[in-house]
Amino acid sequence: MKNTISHRVADFLKDFPPFSFLHQKDLEKLSEQISIVYKDKDAVIFAENDKTHDSFYVVHKGAVALKKNQKNNVLDMCDEGDIFGLRPLLAQENYIMEAVAYEETILYAIPIAVFRPYALENRTVGNFLIESYASNTRNPYSDIHKDKLYGDDIVHDQLHSNKDSFDLQPIKYSKKIVTCSPSTTARDIAKIMNKKKVGAILIVDEMLPIGIITDKDLRNKIVTGDFSIMTTAETIMTKPVITYPKKMTVTEAQMAMMKSNISHLCLTKDGTTNTKAVGILSKHDVMVALGNNPAVLIKALKRAKKPKEIKPIRARIMQLLQGYLDQNIPMTLISKIITELNEACTTRVIEMCIEKMSSPPPVKFAWLALGSQGRSEQMLHTDQDNAIVYENVSEVFREETKVYFLKFASLVNKGLFDIGYDYCPAEMMASNPKWCMSLDEWKDKVHHWITNPGKNEVLLSFIFFDYSLTYGDAEVTNELSDFIFENIKANPIFYVHLVSGALQSPSPTGFFRQFLVEQDGANKDNFDIKRRALMPLTDAARVLILSHSVKGISNTAERFEKLAELEPNNSELYLSCSYSFKALLKFRTKQGLLHNDSGQFIALESLSKMEKIKLKRTFKTIKELQELISVRFNVSNVV
Repeated sequence: MKNTISHRVADFLKDFPPFSFLHQKDLEKLSEQISIVYKDKDAVIFAENDKTHDSFYVVHKGAVALKKNQKNNVLDMCDEGDIFGLRPLLAQENYIMEAVAYEETILYAIPIAVFRPYALENRTVGNFLIESYASNTRNPYSDIHKDKLYGDDIVHDQLHSNKDSFDLQPIKYSKKIVTCSPSTTARDIAKIMNKKKVGAILIVDEMLPIGIITDKDLRNKIVTGDFSIMTTAETIMTKPVITYPKKMTVTEAQMAMMKSNISHLCLTKDGTTNTKAVGILSKHDVMVALGNNPAVLIKALKRAKKPKEIKPIRARIMQLLQGYLDQNIPMTLISKIITELNEACTTRVIEMCIEKMSSPPPVKFAWLALGSQGRSEQMLHTDQDNAIVYENVSEVFREETKVYFLKFASLVNKGLFDIGYDYCPAEMMASNPKWCMSLDEWKDKVHHWITNPGKNEVLLSFIFFDYSLTYGDAEVTNELSDFIFENIKANPIFYVHLVSGALQSPSPTGFFRQFLVEQDGANKDNFDIKRRALMPLTDAARVLILSHSVKGISNTAERFEKLAELEPNNSELYLSCSYSFKALLKFRTKQGLLHNDSGQFIALESLSKMEKIKLKRTFKTIKELQELISVRFNVSNVV
């Protein structure tokens, strides 16, 4: 006879992680050991510093508030399907927070002793619990409790379990080896290589490789006249030939060529010169195997002659981005690589447009990337935000200089549009005279923003304070940066207005941690991850880093990491913010690639329970961060 209660428990749990990762039979067996606990409103489930229970908990119905310290601040609100009280599973310490029933609540108590074997045997289950535990300690960025369930080898195992990561696939090599004897003349060697259409020839003696001659050897030794065309191979060959076994990965081949500064590898049966050659591998073979490797894409960009030739390269960059996300490569590394590639695309368009102009730039100038691109956070195809600042000129040449750069900027903006960057709806582009000015004009504009901080001025300053140099003269940019910091320092009230602007971003969740969605318009009922989650972190990081007069760091995650160094007492919060921002950016990027859009608006019904939990986990720091800047800059006193 079936235990109907345990089957109901299993039927409920199967829809929520980590129980959704278990086999149905295991879940049913586990459910037989689960206790059902009823709690009245305001009932304490466990108190701060209580000894740990024998079970952790899942909310079946109702809600549980997690609180800490005498202030009774609610750190988190657990609702249907959420787990809490994981401390006894991962740390032999008393509870560090209080769990209270926010309303009438029914809980499932999962016995630790019964559940532990499932967590140890199923790494997906264990990883989810580790992440959940870390987030309940508020700082999922911290390594304090990392890998406690399995041991220190978990990260190593995870990295090596993904055989496709970092180009670890086997390399394809040419088995059609072209060879000659040591006595073959350079002239005959050139004829053979030309006929066979190869870039290298192996010199063999009794079937064993003893040297190699490449196109480069012929150029440097024969064409220069250092040796006659009748010189024998043994005189001009490179020896001993560098050999490797035929079972090489792409990365190993690439590293071998870099290490020895050579363009060809000889592959033998055992990897030594004591066995017959079975193949030859050229640098071209490696590059082809790498496909969308960043180095390959950079070379392709340099060869492009027209903007339209860059568009397919940008498509390959998106493929590379998707591959990196699929391989779960850290977001910090992904951001750096994709940013470099995006900047290379922009730089190539700028170079093309300079060539199109009737004359070179009349003075030094700088092309600035603004907004998300300036912060190295633009992963997807979004609209343009850019500006030009150029050297001051005398009154006589002022107008013609302005005309030149506006014409140039129009070409660049058109070129960027052609490769996939939409025009900015607000026209915050260098082709707009308001965003294409001399250094003195920019100084006047920035001074006005700082000394007259109205709503529009604060919004404009937000965009402009995140700029980075894409192309041109760094001295012009540095002088403007110095001017900005001097003016901010002289006008501390400006911080208050920046903070007020930063606090305008709407909250990501309401009570009971439900997502707050758009109420009307084209994106009705969708969640705006940009305005409700990313912008609060971005705006706060900007204000805080400016208050420390730190220049040269515009990336939001890097700003928080620097702030953690500058303010050790707040380091846990800042590192948590850095982690959360990268997680949110990764989530938005994945959604954008999935739906072929900017990833800004998310249909919540398309998300799994686990995805929603992961999103909510990143929201915990936003409220505390906004409270910190509100108190620090005394926003309540703003006129």
